[in-house]
Amino acid sequence: MRIMGLDFGGMTCGVAISDELLITAQPVTTIRRKHENKLRQTFAAIEELCMQYEVEKIVVGLPKKLDDTESERTVACREFAESVSRRTGKETILWDERLTTVQATRILDEAGLNYEEKGKVVDKIAAAIILQSYLDTQALLRG
Repeated sequence: MRIMGLDFGGMTCGVAISDELLITAQPVTTIRRKHENKLRQTFAAIEELCMQYEVEKIVVGLPKKLDDTESERTVACREFAESVSRRTGKETILWDERLTTVQATRILDEAGLNYEEKGKVVDKIAAAIILQSYLDTQALLRG
């Protein structure tokens, strides 16, 4: 069994996949689109990756504000997660993603990537951070 992590943004969707033992998350790809509301190809790519990696569950990052309130982006992510669940038939879990892009950017800064290089990978790194947070929490709950 593998779990997919998604970092859904305005024009991109970062994708990460767990290992089969559900211990680690690896960044896989960033799905890019030309228009924010044109999601057909994004959903198709997610469905294809679900089959390729034999994904059984999907974790979608939920961008709440630091004061725990929701924004338009939060609502968009909820709707996206529902659509992903309908399209793939997979259980979809919303997971708090506050500051994951900041964390991903710091990691990439430490790696010495320039602005352009960071832009190419930051979303899939953020997806891996979201998924790793979920995996770590589940491991703690299992004891």
